[in-house]
Amino acid sequence: MASNPIAGQTGFKQGLQLCKVCGNHSPYKTEQTRCPVCLSPISVRNKNSLQKTWAFLITSAIFIFPANLYPITYLLKNNILYPDTIFSGILSLIESDMLTIAIVVFIASIVVPIFKIMALTFILLAIQYRWRFSHKKQLWIFKTVDWIGKWSILDLFVISIMVAVFDKGQLLSVYPGIAASSFTIVVLTTLFAANSFDTRLIWDAKK
Repeated sequence: MASNPIAGQTGFKQGLQLCKVCGNHSPYKTEQTRCPVCLSPISVRNKNSLQKTWAFLITSAIFIFPANLYPITYLLKNNILYPDTIFSGILSLIESDMLTIAIVVFIASIVVPIFKIMALTFILLAIQYRWRFSHKKQLWIFKTVDWIGKWSILDLFVISIMVAVFDKGQLLSVYPGIAASSFTIVVLTTLFAANSFDTRLIWDAKK
């Protein structure tokens, strides 16, 4: 039977490991890979969590540039292609009196991805360099990033709706541009980065 955990100390220092599925804590044993209660995979820390999170984060930071600099949609009108980047598309929506959709696209396409990348980068640097920043606030920031991640595909959803609405055959058609693929990579890699991160590392960095 596992001993009761002591408040204010990490489970790692107390020789305990927590099952993320059922919440049961058990003594740490190197040969134990399953929770003794629910038999779910268990580990004292996720293997190579920092390295995986950095890898996904750097990938998203690279692809966010083509996602914003290259056309995300092409409008075919009278046999002429009109490219639109995310930003020019937002301006077009404003000029077309679709302010609500423009705000949604601006937040989902520009604000959220940049916020997620910057927030995760800040947390990783705070852990690696043991910055004197509240661990509870770091955890709150991460939970915010994790929650926002569920809405990350909202912009792609809006684009797909716009393509369906504006596609009028040979007279008027909308096609996704190269930035759509880059933006999808940004969305997926930030999701994978958040999923790879082990929040227990925040408390390990506590002095």
